[in-house]
Amino acid sequence: MVHEYFAMHGASNLQDFLPVLGLVDIGGTKRRAARLSAKRNEWAQRLIDEHRAADDEARRSRGRTMVGDLLDMQASEPEAYSDKVIRALCLSILQAGTDTSSSAIEWGMAELLNHPATMAKARAELDMVVGMGRLLEEADLPSLPYLQCIIKETLRLHPIAPLLAPHESSADCTVAGYDIPAGTMLLVNVHSIHRDARLWEEPTRFMPERFKGGKGEGKWMLPFSMGRRGCPGEALGMKMVSLALGTLVQCFEWSRIGEEEVDMAEGSGLTMPMAVPLEALYWPRAEMSSVLRAL
Repeated sequence: MVHEYFAMHGASNLQDFLPVLGLVDIGGTKRRAARLSAKRNEWAQRLIDEHRAADDEARRSRGRTMVGDLLDMQASEPEAYSDKVIRALCLSILQAGTDTSSSAIEWGMAELLNHPATMAKARAELDMVVGMGRLLEEADLPSLPYLQCIIKETLRLHPIAPLLAPHESSADCTVAGYDIPAGTMLLVNVHSIHRDARLWEEPTRFMPERFKGGKGEGKWMLPFSMGRRGCPGEALGMKMVSLALGTLVQCFEWSRIGEEEVDMAEGSGLTMPMAVPLEALYWPRAEMSSVLRAL
């Protein structure tokens, strides 16, 4: 559903250029969108119904969940937390937090495979902070500054939303000498900003050290946009990518398929995937075998 959504919304169709064609739905865009919308809503409602039908023992074994907490609030405020509202929240997380996070992890691992010294440095930090007797946990993340530098550098070179979300000027304004009429769609080219040689030293080089000690985090680093319109999932996204990428480095040895470096060409779409999906070789680290067997 996520891939279908991005494929549909990231591509042009005739109705974009000739709106009159929408009256008869030439190309079937509206029909495909309606089918996808129904499928997404059915998925979200099924998730809600499963939580609602769970008995107390099942809830305890599952632990606290977002849907469970929202259903608890629905009991006291049914209008504010209707099934429709809960479905919308579930779909927002599904759409905004899956493809984006997995792509960031894929880009990060690709860069580490092309820079084995950086991967070794990240693993040394993980071994020192977390050790080899347990898995990386969320509470460890503040003590892993180099891992955070790797993720920030990955998002600088490979911003998952290279043009951010579209904005619209609410009034006539002037930006850098250009007159912008009210109602104009505005796209921020973060990909170009993040690779601007006037702002970054060696902008095309993967160099996590540029963020060491909080450096490089000024106004030109915008993978999540900023201000009131910034991504509300930034903190969650950073934690999820940190935990996933950190765990992969902690638990496994990695190598490229062949002698050639991983192809870092960029694909197209609303988000920015790798043009050639990452393939790599991996095997469990001997030091982590007991932890992995216990999973």
